[in-house]
Amino acid sequence: MSRIAKQPVPLPKGVTATITPQSVTLKGAKGTLSVPLTAGVAVVQENDQLAVQYDDTNRMQAGAIRAHLANIAKGVSSGYQIKLELVGVGYRAAVQGKILNLTLGFSHPINFPAPDGITIEAPSQTEVLIQGIDKQQVGQVAAVIREFRPPEPYKGKGVRYSGEKIELKEGKKK
Repeated sequence: MSRIAKQPVPLPKGVTATITPQSVTLKGAKGTLSVPLTAGVAVVQENDQLAVQYDDTNRMQAGAIRAHLANIAKGVSSGYQIKLELVGVGYRAAVQGKILNLTLGFSHPINFPAPDGITIEAPSQTEVLIQGIDKQQVGQVAAVIREFRPPEPYKGKGVRYSGEKIELKEGKKK
């Protein structure tokens, strides 16, 4: 039995669910997201909770659908955000409209357009804040920005997640 799929998904205040045999759509203050359902998996609303019902052949899909429902329930009510830090001399970030301008020590600046549904802010020159309602999309955008200059292990320079610890290697000895 799937332990994850057994747990009901609580719906936060202000979130409404529309259930069809093919998908579940959640609508909240931040927006609307939906999860497609596979054959053999159904979702039932009981009070302010969503329960996943499944047969024995679809236990894995039931657990995944329950996890996706929990993620979008949080996303449409409060949203997700990831904070990136730029560490290095001359590393800067600025936002102009929907374009993130990064100066990361290359011979050219990097212009990254924000995808639909994502808001990018630069509270300071060395911080980037990525916000959105889709957890997967917010994490993917943060990973793409981090890949422009990942933290290197000798000096720790690069783009890192807020609070990320970089284990520095010891340099050459004479």
